[in-house]
Amino acid sequence: MRVTVNGQPHETAASTLAELLSELKYDGTLVATALNGEFAPKGQRLDTRVSEHDQIEVIAPMKGG
Repeated sequence: MRVTVNGQPHETAASTLAELLSELKYDGTLVATALNGEFAPKGQRLDTRVSEHDQIEVIAPMKGG
């Protein structure tokens, strides 16, 4: 299915937000997520379904200064 991740089109077979994050290599990385403009808490990613044309934002903290 086709979704948008951080403004970029992405083809995925993931059915949940957790699966999508794993596919995108965010395993073990501290990130904040939003699905269609709504915050998606870490504890709910396994149950958060991803559907065709969803808009996903993944935000990771930056180090440095």
